[in-house]
Amino acid sequence: MQVIDRKTLEEKISLSEELIPVIEDAFTSLATKTVTMPEIMRIDIPEHHGEVDIKSAYIPGYDSFCVKLSSGFFDNPNKGLPSANGMMILISSETGEVQKIFADRGLLTDLRTAAAGAVAAKHVSRENSERAGILGTGAQARYQLEALLLVRPIKTVYVWGRNQQKAQEFQEEMEKKLNVSVTVGDTAEEVVRNSDIVVTTTPASEPIIQGDWLHPGLHITAMGSDAEHKQELSTSVIQQADVFTCDVLHQSRRLGELRTIDDKEIIEATIELGNVTGGQRTARQNDDQITITDLTGTGVQDTAIARYAFQTIGG
Repeated sequence: MQVIDRKTLEEKISLSEELIPVIEDAFTSLATKTVTMPEIMRIDIPEHHGEVDIKSAYIPGYDSFCVKLSSGFFDNPNKGLPSANGMMILISSETGEVQKIFADRGLLTDLRTAAAGAVAAKHVSRENSERAGILGTGAQARYQLEALLLVRPIKTVYVWGRNQQKAQEFQEEMEKKLNVSVTVGDTAEEVVRNSDIVVTTTPASEPIIQGDWLHPGLHITAMGSDAEHKQELSTSVIQQADVFTCDVLHQSRRLGELRTIDDKEIIEATIELGNVTGGQRTARQNDDQITITDLTGTGVQDTAIARYAFQTIGG
């Protein structure tokens, strides 16, 4: 049994155009195959502002699948530590033997989550979107912006975070790395009003985006709400959207942004992203529509990237 550490993974795997279709295919599998994907198991550690999640999925026809343990301890940046951590275990579908352990400390989760954001933007946002808004300043905020640039012609970026210094550090780092203009917004409202695509990447427990900030053509990808106590979008935002998409409907209703919605019409009109990537449904119909994608994270994404890592590094 071989354990692959984060350093080795960083040398072999990056956020690239090659990775996006891997995650895109994972979404399609949810709509086209009888995937075995149990409910997320979560352990809350409230006194340390932390949580540990266990996710998995078996995709019929695949010779391996992943069981992932991931953690998010959101006070860690104040201790000089990353918020995310964890590992992935790749298991043979035929024998149950462990093929690889990826001691990635959250890297593969970060990459597959960013790629999922790119898939959402590719299929739901306007093709000519040039202005991106990022709410949040952590590692996932950086990955999301990098992924977004792979699928949309972003020229201008706006960022907002509760910590002004971290927002400025984000600005300096991303301008240098990605060669785009980044402006630090004074408020989240300023960022939303000035953006074609907004990506939310926070662990907020109270809504950040309000309904009266929306404008025609806007797309929002909400990444942060993946637990019953989290919420980034106010109910009015969802009510005003023309199209609402998500990774898994029942999961969005339990853990994501649909958790606060009782409107049967909105729920019935919700489109799972796999139906869009698979060609069964169309999300955005025109450039004036306001669209939302709620991504709570799925085990199929973990299986997809673990298998990709295994194939890239070699068995």
